[in-house]
Amino acid sequence: MLVIRPLESRDLDDLYAMAQNAGKGLTTLPADRDLLERKIHLARDTFNQRCAPEAGLYLFALEDITTRKAVGISGIQARVGLDEVFYNYRLSVTVNASKELGVHVRTPTLHLSNDMTDTSEICSLLLSDDYKGGGNGLLLSRCRFMYLDEFRKHFSDKVFAEMRGVSDSNGQSPLWDALGSKFFDMEFSQADVLSGLGNKAFIAELMPKYPIYLPMLPESARAVVGKVHNNTAPALKMLQAEGFNFNGLVDIFDGGPVVEAFIHNIRTVRESVNRHAMVTRKPIDLEVPVSERAMVSNRSFQDFRVATIPMNCVDPDTVKLPPEVAEALRIESGDPVRLAPLKDSGPWAGHHYRERNIQYREVR
Repeated sequence: MLVIRPLESRDLDDLYAMAQNAGKGLTTLPADRDLLERKIHLARDTFNQRCAPEAGLYLFALEDITTRKAVGISGIQARVGLDEVFYNYRLSVTVNASKELGVHVRTPTLHLSNDMTDTSEICSLLLSDDYKGGGNGLLLSRCRFMYLDEFRKHFSDKVFAEMRGVSDSNGQSPLWDALGSKFFDMEFSQADVLSGLGNKAFIAELMPKYPIYLPMLPESARAVVGKVHNNTAPALKMLQAEGFNFNGLVDIFDGGPVVEAFIHNIRTVRESVNRHAMVTRKPIDLEVPVSERAMVSNRSFQDFRVATIPMNCVDPDTVKLPPEVAEALRIESGDPVRLAPLKDSGPWAGHHYRERNIQYREVR
């Protein structure tokens, strides 16, 4: 059985191994053991409320209960751009016209932007190759939306995600080759790692402040602006199903798109329901198709945990949990829990009781 829980110090070796196997392109989780250890310490301080809320880094591990190994990680950055300037390019249109000449020209343009400052970011999604499939990636990603909704006061109303842009098998980016390399005397991978390490001052010092007119770049570079890497396409599709949309911003290095959504509009948030746990001794078959499973969380800030159960366990006021799931979530009968469908597959067990649930959540 797999369970989502806060990242712990004992996960360092597992996290480092996953980062090594991930290769290039995962900016926020480079294969740097010291950096990963610092991130774990910050995450522990965040969950234990030993740091300012706006500086929080919430990192969740996907643990295989049988092996006690962390096999995946996902995260939420409470706010970006408060200690280091956060940069994107905004893709817009510059219009030039002359009535006398009968000319009206629309030119796609990139403008350096800090628009996402003070906004919450979902980040650091990584799943071990051995555990891909079976809804594990959905659980790892969507558990964050349950946490965002449960503890909204710690986050902005709007959240965003930077998607990995197009690069080749050697990690070379067409946009970087055409633009960034002209101002930074380093390889794309080196600049990307420095940015991920938090060393962003060089961007402000070296990046051109004037608009970039895309027609001046080669076709290979123009073609990748706002596009995602093939390996990132499934993650983008999942976020789009949750209600995330492209907001016109792209990464300054590889041109990957930025997608955003308001928390209250996220599908997992809209379809979540509250119940009370009822631990039962009756056998429950947990091995059901992904489309028939629901996420169930213990609603704890410090020890947030999420597992999956069959949807048919959800009743009007309670949810039946087998002992092993209750133990993994660290809850007992009568404890409040939150549920949401693991996959968007139409009406689910909680749908029939949505009206009652909404009334309950409005007065809690």
